[in-house]
Amino acid sequence: MAKSSAIEKNLNKAKKVKEFASRRAQLKAKIKDSNSSVEDRFEFSIKLSELPRNSSKIRLRNRCELTGRPRGYYRKFKISRIALRELTSQGQIPGMTKSSW
Repeated sequence: MAKSSAIEKNLNKAKKVKEFASRRAQLKAKIKDSNSSVEDRFEFSIKLSELPRNSSKIRLRNRCELTGRPRGYYRKFKISRIALRELTSQGQIPGMTKSSW
């Protein structure tokens, strides 16, 4: 089990990302617009940099939803490899069995 503070910190970042997503998208679109002047683009990039750092999607960490483990994360299941193996062994994931040869 991961530290609860790390899990909470990541959840707070996710809330910030959701909150500022539309503003970030608008500013990025204005920066990429080739019809606007260089001064306007620079002004928009300054406004983008003034937004909170944790509102950037890149700062989120994929964590297991069961244990909070940050490594060995399977995106398809949203859980870590260890939790996936335990659930598979218990027969909780349909169609998945532990291989043996």
